[in-house]
Amino acid sequence: MINRTCCVLVLAAATALFAQDKNPVTSVAREILPRQQKNLVAAVEEMPADKFNYKPTEQQMTFGHLVLHIVESNNYLCSKIGDAPEVKAAVPLKESDGKDKLVEALKASFDFCTTALGKVDDSKLSDQVELFGGRKGSRAFALIALTNDWADHYSSAAMYLRLNGILPPTAQPKK
Repeated sequence: MINRTCCVLVLAAATALFAQDKNPVTSVAREILPRQQKNLVAAVEEMPADKFNYKPTEQQMTFGHLVLHIVESNNYLCSKIGDAPEVKAAVPLKESDGKDKLVEALKASFDFCTTALGKVDDSKLSDQVELFGGRKGSRAFALIALTNDWADHYSSAAMYLRLNGILPPTAQPKK
């Protein structure tokens, strides 16, 4: 009975908190970001440096390319969502740049997303932004695409790890 009462109280508190939040959509995206950042960075750090050129089949991208794709996706979508200039490296990043450089770029892309998402609120979600391929869409579309990308990218990274006999971060026993 205590557990049920506790859950009801927590649910009531959360409902009251979100009822007071004037930006429930962007607030949730900002809430999702730290967990996805932690999991994606941890997954990339788990992969040994000599496996960044690994790809499961000829048709799939290398693990290094996956990391580069995540960096580019974060930087592009977060720039559109936060109406901020896209982060561009002085020397373009390549999938062959090595684990240390790719991990550093991944962390920087999440730092940029944290800053960019801090600048947007729900009143801006209907604004039109340029999306991939030059097509237009709402800022809300870009925000949802970003959170979907994080889930998709983690799933891909986890699969690459498992195929190399490595347990992904979220599957590892709690320490």
